[in-house]
Amino acid sequence: MDVTVQTGVTKSVSGMSLVSLSLTSKEKERVILCLQVESSPKDAKTLEEECTAIIQSALLDTQGESWTRLDGTLKELNGLMKGLMAAEAVSDVHAIVALIEGTNLHVSSAGRGEAYLVRGGTASQITEFSRGKPLPAFIHISSGALEPQDCVVFSTQRLLRSLTPAQLNQVTNQSEDPAEEIVQRLNDDREAAALAVLQAGGPPTLASAPIAKPALASRRSGGGRTKPGENVFVKRSKEYAKLLLPVVVVAGKKGWQWARNLTKSSNLFDRSRERVTEFFADLKHPVRKRRSHFIILAVAVALFLIVFAVVKLTTLGQRSKTKAELGALIQQVTTELHTADNRKLAGDTDAANAILERADAEAKQVVDNESGYFRVEALNLLDSIRSKHEEINNIYRVNPRVVVNLASKTSSVSAQGFLGIADGEFIAYDRQNTYHILLNSVDDPRSLVTDGFIIDGTNFPRYKSQVFLTTGNSVVELQGSQPVTMKTEDPAGWVTGKDIESYLRYLYVLTADNKIDKYERLTNRYSSAVQYNITGDLTGALDMTIDSNIFVLKSDGTIVRLFRGESKPFSVSHAPKDALTGTTKIFKVPDHNIYLLDPSHSRVVVISDGGSTGDATYLKQYVLEGDQLGKLQDLYVDSDESHVYVSDEKRLYVVDLVK
Repeated sequence: MDVTVQTGVTKSVSGMSLVSLSLTSKEKERVILCLQVESSPKDAKTLEEECTAIIQSALLDTQGESWTRLDGTLKELNGLMKGLMAAEAVSDVHAIVALIEGTNLHVSSAGRGEAYLVRGGTASQITEFSRGKPLPAFIHISSGALEPQDCVVFSTQRLLRSLTPAQLNQVTNQSEDPAEEIVQRLNDDREAAALAVLQAGGPPTLASAPIAKPALASRRSGGGRTKPGENVFVKRSKEYAKLLLPVVVVAGKKGWQWARNLTKSSNLFDRSRERVTEFFADLKHPVRKRRSHFIILAVAVALFLIVFAVVKLTTLGQRSKTKAELGALIQQVTTELHTADNRKLAGDTDAANAILERADAEAKQVVDNESGYFRVEALNLLDSIRSKHEEINNIYRVNPRVVVNLASKTSSVSAQGFLGIADGEFIAYDRQNTYHILLNSVDDPRSLVTDGFIIDGTNFPRYKSQVFLTTGNSVVELQGSQPVTMKTEDPAGWVTGKDIESYLRYLYVLTADNKIDKYERLTNRYSSAVQYNITGDLTGALDMTIDSNIFVLKSDGTIVRLFRGESKPFSVSHAPKDALTGTTKIFKVPDHNIYLLDPSHSRVVVISDGGSTGDATYLKQYVLEGDQLGKLQDLYVDSDESHVYVSDEKRLYVVDLVK
């Protein structure tokens, strides 16, 4: 049977890599590998190469039974993924591995990987369904025989979030390029996945009926085996049932006549004993034993039918109960959406967020239920919940505009941050060089340090210079485009730091041991260090910003406010859950709001400064979207809060702020 395989991947986001491969052995066996890896591009490439090497050596270049080779290969892949995740090189993996051997198909999935069989106008899932968070490991193998005109779709994400089974059947049967069509639909829904489409050739089978998931026998990898083709038992059972039907009818009539005569007996006990004795005698009689065999068979068939009916009724009752419970959940989620909207109108944002969080968990419970009832309705409700959550919490999805591309000057540039100098003027910096930016033009890079690397920088408007903290406990000041190494009167030299900020005529350094040292700028040098913070726990401090108060951002998303070295109260109210988690940079517009950068979610969160009481309020957030957007490194907001500038490793972007 001719088999064709089409592969494809959707658009990926930052921190995610997608791979779809089709491999062929010398014996014409086909292997499909789909990977979705959440890690850095380098680690994802390493995982891809190692997986390909394992499949080539342990599966394609090895002799033996196909299921056994696949089982061993999956164990090696599990060990590889477990090792990379333990080393924190990879955070999550979703994958599909399929082996096509002649007309037999073996498939296994890890994470959210799934496979769907389209046969006879019906699409059904053939991989194992897992509740809750799926494990990033291959556990089960599903096997079965392919038929002409079959189509199998492999995906690293759940396709039923974007396509219904009917739509999946329509795409695979009517599209000339089903893989490209599915990729386009996933891109429209902003879903990321690596996928492959297998199409079996040959004429269509006339007697083929829609075959759902039982067409492929599933067994646990490394456990007891179930050979492909076991569905032949169903066919044989039907043939035997047709042959035994006359026997059951005759035996049933005999049994009914015997029972009727038994009830007419005046002595029930004696008649029963006689019948039992007669029955056992008939079993040994050469002529009458056939009748006894018919009776035994009839009783066995009757018991089977009774048990089957009880099980069927119990299953139907359970499914009806499940359907009613899921229907009630859908109604409850719909009601909670309206309740959350009313709480928002009443000004109770915290309660609205709590209700939406509960509604989201309930809708996902319906989607993950293996019965499939109300799945489409639940998916639509999840979209409504997300839209309502963004509306309530003032979340704006924006596409930033590119100001300049630093890679046009140095293709290998890896920018660490940038400084705002004046309106439309910036200085970006990488490990050793600075780039002067004016409006939408960028100058050639200028070397700032030759020994060591730049750690952080800040603008010093009072002296019209820019100051950079470098490795080796050194400070370099850019004066009129000329780098000058600055000295300090401190006999111990400059302190080891990780962030640097200026205010008035002072330079503040966030030290490696989580303190703040203060230096005064003199004529051509700096004074000795004076420890600024008297109280306040700065453990886990990442970044700071200054505006009469010093605001220090910590790794857990909390903010410490210091005034004259003393810790002052500071809290953020009405913020959505995890709004500040993942933030790494903090920027304060003088006498205005505080802006925080969250690279992991590509967003900028805005809060008020809290005034003298420190009671800050969550205001809004901007989620940045775009195919070329990399991992965000730094941010800057102009004085009138009309634009926010952000940078990744290659580009500087600008976003218009909503007033």
